[in-house]
Amino acid sequence: MLSLRPWTILSLLALLCGGGAALLAGCRRSDAFRATPMLFATPAGFPQPAYDFAAAPLTREGVELGRRLFYEGRLSSDGVHACGSCHVASASFTTPDHDLSHGVNSSHTTRNAPALLNLAWYQNYFQDGRYNSLESVTVHHLTSPTEMGETLANVVAKLQGDSAYRRLFRAAYGDETVSAMRLTDALKQFQLSMVSADSRYDKVKRGEAAFTTQEQSGYALFIAKCGSCHREPLFSDFSYRNTGLPQDPVLRDAGRMTVTGNGADSLKFRVPSLRNLSLSSYYGHDGRFSAFRLMLRHYQNGVQPGPTLDPLLAGGIPMTTAQEDDLVAFLFTLTDTAYVNNPRYRP
Repeated sequence: MLSLRPWTILSLLALLCGGGAALLAGCRRSDAFRATPMLFATPAGFPQPAYDFAAAPLTREGVELGRRLFYEGRLSSDGVHACGSCHVASASFTTPDHDLSHGVNSSHTTRNAPALLNLAWYQNYFQDGRYNSLESVTVHHLTSPTEMGETLANVVAKLQGDSAYRRLFRAAYGDETVSAMRLTDALKQFQLSMVSADSRYDKVKRGEAAFTTQEQSGYALFIAKCGSCHREPLFSDFSYRNTGLPQDPVLRDAGRMTVTGNGADSLKFRVPSLRNLSLSSYYGHDGRFSAFRLMLRHYQNGVQPGPTLDPLLAGGIPMTTAQEDDLVAFLFTLTDTAYVNNPRYRP
């Protein structure tokens, strides 16, 4: 995978947008133009988002442009691989049916694309946390030779030549100029708007439903054995941990250590959210587990010792077959079908 330092990406965006602080400000939208504000509502029981919506609010036109771009194949060099090709809506915006995400020229990445949901609560992105902004993530995906394989200049030229896109950019930013900064801003707005908070678990928490006896038992087990890392209500504490997965000898993915250069971060990956896990089909940062129960059984008897293993996993997480069934029953209450079927997020 192509790795670009954040400062390199921002410098490149600045150049493509025209260069200079004044022009960077103008990339957002024309000074006299005001798009339609879109209020971001924090769901009941959720903490305040990490993203500062007061400083950079969403607009209806920006989010709509971002949705169109998310499913636009012309953002890739072969005209086929859109963002939505790896982040498939029906699979909670993960890569279904493959362990690793695929890109142009029959290439593949070293990881399985993570679910896209509740990104407004993240402070950094990628399973190793290498990027601090969604704009930087977009540039990576567009330009990586194992993903979309394009250049920002080519993407801008293709969109600038399309009258429909020129109209969409005018609606979002006040004029028809297509720029890298506007492109990445629109995609950021769309992704920030994607909130999953209407699963049966959420309904139970709001007093609108109740767990079954088995789900309640699984919930108690989850609190005791999983909740310290997969913290409610987002079901991640956003930390980086070594969960005892041996390094794949071919992929040789060192995780967080690739970013920090610190040996203490070897084989550490971000704790993933468990929301909508029933809709995915491959689990683990590299998709090595084809079924979720295989992931659970890794924690029961497959954790490999090592110098950076998370202390909470020393000895694994023992449970009986009945307890496993109860835990799965609870975790499936995190499925939010309203989210994946929401037309605001669909092509």
